[in-house]
Amino acid sequence: MTDLIPLEQAHCIARRGVEYRLGQARLAELQPQVPGWELADAGTVLTRTFHFTDYYQTLAFVNALAWIAHREDHHPDLSVHYDRVIVRFSTHDVGGLSENDFICAAKASALSEQGF
Repeated sequence: MTDLIPLEQAHCIARRGVEYRLGQARLAELQPQVPGWELADAGTVLTRTFHFTDYYQTLAFVNALAWIAHREDHHPDLSVHYDRVIVRFSTHDVGGLSENDFICAAKASALSEQGF
């Protein structure tokens, strides 16, 4: 991935193998590009909680995010509640975080800014 393309405009590429796992330096470069997202589980998961006013908005966001995940072929773990969704990205095939996680995190953030 080139750093000249904003993350929310980039697309995921299949990544398999530990050579695609991001190191600490690259994590430090990418994390500021996805404000509100936090590293969890010893830096192997990128997570954020999105808040909504009601269940309908929550599910509308989940469905839109599912469409993005399907299109990018990169799927988050979701914890869905009445007024919030906890989104967790990790690339299981690399055993941690890959650039795909940051691409999809940026797309989820952009989606939430559209007014769900």
